[in-house]
Amino acid sequence: MESPAAGQTPPLIHVAIVEDDLGFRRALSEAIDSTHDLRLAGVAGTRAEGLQLLLGAPVDVLLVDLGLPDGSGIDVIKAAVQQWSSCSVVVSTNFGDETHVIRSIEAGASGYLLKDSSPARIVDEIRSVASGGSPISPIIARQVLARFRQLGAGGASRAQKPDEAAQLLSAREKEVLELITKGFTANEIARLMSLSPFTVRSFVRRIYSKLNVTSKAEAIYEARNQGILDG
Repeated sequence: MESPAAGQTPPLIHVAIVEDDLGFRRALSEAIDSTHDLRLAGVAGTRAEGLQLLLGAPVDVLLVDLGLPDGSGIDVIKAAVQQWSSCSVVVSTNFGDETHVIRSIEAGASGYLLKDSSPARIVDEIRSVASGGSPISPIIARQVLARFRQLGAGGASRAQKPDEAAQLLSAREKEVLELITKGFTANEIARLMSLSPFTVRSFVRRIYSKLNVTSKAEAIYEARNQGILDG
């Protein structure tokens, strides 16, 4: 994350919570309110309230519990990816089984934390995901790695067809990637596209995820190799 210029206040990270456990939600809200760089922009306690929340102004980070009283938080994650495309979604739940983990990641979650994490640590992870990270509880990380090892043992994944590659990135993601290839920083891209730096970093994270890369150089190479960018 690039440091703000001297004398400048770093932009606030706007956060929303979808959580039915009142005690945990209150503790998390208080932890967020006690910081100088995070602002709680909305809370919801059910799936229906979470979907309603998405009709408002987008936030930078959305925390979602999976076990909501009227349905699955997966539905909120999927809707958030569609309606708040610049928002990073982090799961905070009691469900640590592989099925919930994989479904959440496939739905668009950028991080997966178990509720055994303290509110203070979750606050730190909110900052991490806003800066481009993908926080994940250690036990969950082990499950995901085991899953990919199994997939790897089953043989290489099929190559993407040209038409699939062309549709891999959205128009906005392609625009961000094109500016990256020209050497612009996240802050410069934010100014050029009239977006917040957090939004740009969210786009960059999604580009990396879709291209299965971990750096700008790899992203540019892979995008050109797949015909997404002109060589």
